[in-house]
Amino acid sequence: MTVSTAAFDYVRDLVAGRSGIALESRQAYLADARLAPVARAAGLGSVDDLVARLRIAPSGGLATQVVEAMTTNETSFFRDIGPFEALAQEVLPELMRRRAQTRTLTIWSAACSSGQEPYTIAMLLHERFPALAGWRVRIVATDLSSQMVERARAGRFSQLEVNRGLPARLLVKHFTRAGTQWQISDDLRRAVEFRQLNLVGDRPPLPAADVVFLRNVLIYFATPTKRAILGKVRSVLRPDGTLFLGGAETTLNLDDGFKRVQLGHGPSYRLKGVR
Repeated sequence: MTVSTAAFDYVRDLVAGRSGIALESRQAYLADARLAPVARAAGLGSVDDLVARLRIAPSGGLATQVVEAMTTNETSFFRDIGPFEALAQEVLPELMRRRAQTRTLTIWSAACSSGQEPYTIAMLLHERFPALAGWRVRIVATDLSSQMVERARAGRFSQLEVNRGLPARLLVKHFTRAGTQWQISDDLRRAVEFRQLNLVGDRPPLPAADVVFLRNVLIYFATPTKRAILGKVRSVLRPDGTLFLGGAETTLNLDDGFKRVQLGHGPSYRLKGVR
């Protein structure tokens, strides 16, 4: 099944309009791989047939399914370990000193996909920071896809997913078998608040955040949208908060309100004018 150029152009426009994500011409293969199941579920024979249906009814639930299918990103437990080590070794100890009076801490995992990143954060806090047990800790995880949010909230993962990056010790400790899948513990599920959120929409209705994980997200957007998203992150990041981006991402030439700070082996970003 090969999507036609005209059909892919329609999908690109739909995705850009709904999410701000700019698909490139070379990503037409994604339409074949990700939209063929959507077409079959709708009783249609091809992606081109799916697009023809969308042209007739562009604002229905089918359009939402298409956008969500095309914007779901790769993820895994403890992916690119550097930011998690920096969080544990430098960021959290400093924040715990600064927040000793209020005993509150908020971490935002943006574009959380199926939940591996926020659950990794929850495991890290549970394993290495028992002193936080008496604190009000919020891990808020958001994603554009309502389907991904529901899946992440359920906390069930395939054998392949738990094999990718999750240490066996943590699998045994925090997961139980559920048929062919693994179910994360209720304690860790309750530790994460999952919400549907479009980063390209209005200012995020989120609590002020001490740490923001916005990793491997900006690479999918055009420059004006990157700037808009970083502006929204700046609006919720506390003055002494820390932003983590993906390894190939930067705020340079996008938002001069941030400064680069080396933590461990990788960069993080903080608001300028704050020590």
